[in-house]
Amino acid sequence: MIVAVDVGGTFTDIFGIDENGKITIYKGLTTPKSPEIGVYEGLKKGNFHDVKEIIHATTIATNAILGQINLELPEVALLTTKGFKDVIEIGRQNRPELYNPFFDKPAPLVPRDKRYEINERVNAEGKIIQRVNEEEVDNLIKSIKADAIAISFLHSYINPDNEKIVAQIARKYFKYVSVSHEIAPEPREYERTSTTVLNAKLMPIVSRYLEALESLLMDFSSPPIFIMASSGGLIDKEEASRRPVQIIESGPAAGVVGVAYFSELLNIKNAISFDMGGTTAKAGTVVDHKIEITTEYEVGGKAHHGRVIKGSGYPVRFPFVDLSEVSAGGGTIIWKDSAGGLRVGPLSAGADPGPISYARGGKDPTLTDANVALGRVESLLSGEMKLDKEGAIKGLNRLGDYVEIANEAIKLANMEMGRAIRLVTVERGLDPEDFTLFAYGGAGPQYAIDLAEEMGISTVVIPPYPGLFSALGMLFADKKYEARKSYPKDLEKDFEELEAKVKGKYYLRYADVRYEGQGWEITIPVSDVKKIKEDFESIHKKIYGFTLDRDIEITTIRVFGIIPSYKVTLPKPKTEGKPSVKFRKVYFEEWIETPIYNREELPSNYEIEGPAIIEEYSSTIVIKPNWKAIVDDNGFIKISKV
Repeated sequence: MIVAVDVGGTFTDIFGIDENGKITIYKGLTTPKSPEIGVYEGLKKGNFHDVKEIIHATTIATNAILGQINLELPEVALLTTKGFKDVIEIGRQNRPELYNPFFDKPAPLVPRDKRYEINERVNAEGKIIQRVNEEEVDNLIKSIKADAIAISFLHSYINPDNEKIVAQIARKYFKYVSVSHEIAPEPREYERTSTTVLNAKLMPIVSRYLEALESLLMDFSSPPIFIMASSGGLIDKEEASRRPVQIIESGPAAGVVGVAYFSELLNIKNAISFDMGGTTAKAGTVVDHKIEITTEYEVGGKAHHGRVIKGSGYPVRFPFVDLSEVSAGGGTIIWKDSAGGLRVGPLSAGADPGPISYARGGKDPTLTDANVALGRVESLLSGEMKLDKEGAIKGLNRLGDYVEIANEAIKLANMEMGRAIRLVTVERGLDPEDFTLFAYGGAGPQYAIDLAEEMGISTVVIPPYPGLFSALGMLFADKKYEARKSYPKDLEKDFEELEAKVKGKYYLRYADVRYEGQGWEITIPVSDVKKIKEDFESIHKKIYGFTLDRDIEITTIRVFGIIPSYKVTLPKPKTEGKPSVKFRKVYFEEWIETPIYNREELPSNYEIEGPAIIEEYSSTIVIKPNWKAIVDDNGFIKISKV
């Protein structure tokens, strides 16, 4: 059995499939302080056996950066070129709050007394002007008190010789050593140094977590562990421990991988992935069955309606699936501000204590409570977890009439999630009306039609097991290893050299390209090195609406080595039979006696006209009036306007 494990902020989802196609699933509350315990308990409770491989998405890197209790970041020392010890503090001088004279920049990840200058120098052409003195470096490193070492020298992306010498010495005394030419061999010393330091910060945490998880998995015959990377591929445990900075957005990437695979299976050219869980909602795009990738990211900073505020966090130069994330999940808290205005988020009730309706001590009403109060959701996990409707109503009534509050809160959440979708479509030069919306996550199918109406999208697809879809998506992820080179001289030869460095049965090529004189690049896929300018200008035109009469400059090329995974086959729905139907009152601008279906009973080609509710183990699907749903031959529910 191959088992995929997705640890989210609220739930831990486990999806397993054996060689005969038998599926085993589990969904339980996350154990935030020790997530490996939740994974172990889930495997036990779900009766997963004969586990041959574990595929894992984890939030531990993100949680460590955001400052989770009992997950303190280790102390790191930075070794850098003489005269450049303040690079990570000076940064880029961005002012995220332009008119706030009291704005505080994020605290440097390494305090000044832990930054050490090395007498070395490489110029912009890669020529060594000053070679390191090994004896001096050895004496310095021996005296450093820290948990990990980060090494980032000027222009090491062109010539890393000095870095290699210092790294070799550092590894004699420290287990965790992060070196910039191994982590982010790209220009821009601030971003490269920030990435290298973040990697050093995460190395002890991720390594210890994976070691603890590996120890617990001895009860399951110690299967190999592969981790979901932010780029949408799988990496092995050793790679994740060496370069943990690449698993910061581990979980959200998994769902987009699943959407890419199934969009091709269903012959859907363009798809929007919409993942709404218990804590946040994420949106991404798949164009021509390909995942959109970005190399610009900031962690630990602030976001404004899904848009990361540059300069408020710590930049990371690593490939990420292009995602927008907003604080709108089932557990997002509904409240009123000092002026009496209704607000939704950004705080979440999380897994502990959770929404009021979980009856686990939650006091603040949430979006889940809103749906429970309106009759749209009655229970979770196929009735295993009954929800307290009366408690939800009482909690909402503290803010006003519960129906009005719940309805208004859902509309506010839809506006916020609509902004997230616009960020990855309209602001990338894409028209959302040309896309199909794939909705998943425990809460996604409850809001999908609302969002489709707001964005002008005509078709919504709800995949099988939507509340476990990110775990399912990992089963279709290929193993993916990355290498890059800056300022290539001979494009074809340099691409081939990179391909020789990474494992792979086939390779994907990308290039960071800009017009000469521009300050920032666009990352584009490369199918033919002779067509790079043509492809770049086509994408530039889509994003910015114009092109320039200038030559282009390629700053960095990168290669992904791909090892295809074994693609599992999901069971088909039954072909005949009539589902049982029950009724309850559900609010759709008015209270309507609404049919309630069980998804497992729906045969293929069965049509349902809204209003209707479809319940299943991991989620609840809301079909509004004037929309209809049909079950296709693969078990997907396609929803469209009547």
